[in-house]
Amino acid sequence: MHHRQPLLSRRSSKTMQLGFVGLGRMGSNMQARLRQRGHDAIGFDPNSTTSDVPSLEALVSSLATPRVVWVMVPAGDATRNVIGQLSRILEPGDLVVDGGNSRFSDDQVNADVLAERGIGYIDCGVSGGVWGREQGYALMAGGDTRDIERLMPVFDALRPLGNRRDSFVHAGPTGAGHYAKMVHNGIEYGLMQAYAEGYELLAAEDSIVDVPAVMRAWSDGTVVRSRLLDLLVNALTDDPALATISGYTEDSGEGRWTVEEAIAHAVPVPVISAALFARFASRQDNSPAMKAVSALRKQFGGHAVRPAEPAAIG
Repeated sequence: MHHRQPLLSRRSSKTMQLGFVGLGRMGSNMQARLRQRGHDAIGFDPNSTTSDVPSLEALVSSLATPRVVWVMVPAGDATRNVIGQLSRILEPGDLVVDGGNSRFSDDQVNADVLAERGIGYIDCGVSGGVWGREQGYALMAGGDTRDIERLMPVFDALRPLGNRRDSFVHAGPTGAGHYAKMVHNGIEYGLMQAYAEGYELLAAEDSIVDVPAVMRAWSDGTVVRSRLLDLLVNALTDDPALATISGYTEDSGEGRWTVEEAIAHAVPVPVISAALFARFASRQDNSPAMKAVSALRKQFGGHAVRPAEPAAIG
């Protein structure tokens, strides 16, 4: 079934009320962006001092019906637990959005749990990192067209200025939004690895006297310019040799899922696969390339990095 894009590309002027569960790095910035644009985003997070209400039940009670609750918590058990709780305290006609990095295969399970109570469900991949609060987020949504259109004022507030099609897509039915975000993150793995390997090669050549300057010179006019390149230049400006961090690099899981899906569909993804395996290798040897990847993750997502181990004495 074809899922059409919303007809209007201009921003929706309607303001909405919604509950926002999860006020971490992404969640708190998204809540702030929604509030800046006139929406009543009431936040709950048991681990945050900025929580507006003391409990999930209090959050639901504070919302006018029909309610919208946007969930922005870690993928896996945390998301499943929140969805399960919401299924018991929300009412028919309410709508839940999972905006975290859940595996797409979890979405239909979550949707079914909510559907038993007549509650709608949207899965929404969100990309924008720590700068999204000011510049906006790219959004990849999956779910019923009527639910997507109902929430369009919120999507429009979260995305950047400009044509809606440049930063928002109704990718398809339940699960399609998170599938699209999974592939997005797999591509991100490959791009980061390519920049990191280029950095290591430049650093290995004695005739290159200023590696950060070379990479900065690629920032405008070249075909390899990108947001990720800008972030790597920022990291190298702060620490030209990346001496303060180790090359140990985590993976969020989405690179693994992308490779698993490629195997299931018999689609060759050698670059994404190699980038994933390079992260595994980073946990065995301290690699300059993986230091660059680790620095990039900190720049765009605020992810924690491991400090470099002190040099051995003697």
